Amino acid sequence: MNGLPKRTLGRTGYEVTVLGYGAMELRGAPAGPEITEEQAGQVLNAVLDAGINLIDTSPDYGLSEERIGRHIAGRRGEYFLASKCGCVPGAGMGGAHLHTAANIRAAVEQSLTRMQTDYLDLVQFHRSLPPAEYEAEGALQELQALQREGKVRFIGVSGTLPDLDAQVATGRFDVFQIPYSVLQREHEPVIARASAAGAGILIRGGVARGMPSDWERRSYYMLPGSVPRDRWEQAQLDELLDGMDRMEFTLRFTLANPDLDTTIAGTRNPEHLRANLAAALKGPLPEDIVTEAKRRLDAVAATSP
Repeated sequence: MNGLPKRTLGRTGYEVTVLGYGAMELRGAPAGPEITEEQAGQVLNAVLDAGINLIDTSPDYGLSEERIGRHIAGRRGEYFLASKCGCVPGAGMGGAHLHTAANIRAAVEQSLTRMQTDYLDLVQFHRSLPPAEYEAEGALQELQALQREGKVRFIGVSGTLPDLDAQVATGRFDVFQIPYSVLQREHEPVIARASAAGAGILIRGGVARGMPSDWERRSYYMLPGSVPRDRWEQAQLDELLDGMDRMEFTLRFTLANPDLDTTIAGTRNPEHLRANLAAALKGPLPEDIVTEAKRRLDAVAATSP
């Protein structure tokens, strides 16, 4: 499938497809659903065959990094590879994070080995913290040392409020991964500020809010203070679908944000991948639909307790 639009990932200068691939779904049991090696290889190669050129993963996503190395290391020149740091090797998802120089280096070296590559395009701090906490025990300094060694190209943060503005203000981070969708718009202003400051914007949750499984799992991608899913019905957004399903509307709403560079969508299902691609190829929602959706959601929020 050709023609997936690209945007420049901030000051990295890298042209990334507006749809990226989130590899958490490759983690396997017990942290996630069962997926065989054959299925993992099929999905990863389908991602690259479709032209998607950004893959996001993490050391604590189970088997994700190993599977990337096992199945697509031979195609390394085709994708921008983003991982995380701060995770404690072997701790698993939801485990402890440690922002020491030694742990940062251990995690990056482990990721390089697992994914069978000499460098990571982007390493992101996996926890959103006040900037001083990244420096207190040498974590940021060590990541910068790895950058000088050529093992890391760019440094970022998987950031959220209330610390995101302070992270942007330091000017030390090349990319921010931020949650955003039609139902989670609280980061909209800071996304614009980060983009204006020259940072690349990688969105998470920009597709998942429309997937059937997400509508059933009500806590998925929700953060304290984020907009409740019931707001969709309260704002009567189904009236704006015009033949789209909720997934397509959600993705295309996200892509209508001019400040994002790419939004990551994770799936182990080739049919879901094809649906995401088809929706992305239709482009952002028309401006009048985006404006009306925001008007309805803001009106609901203004009358909610």
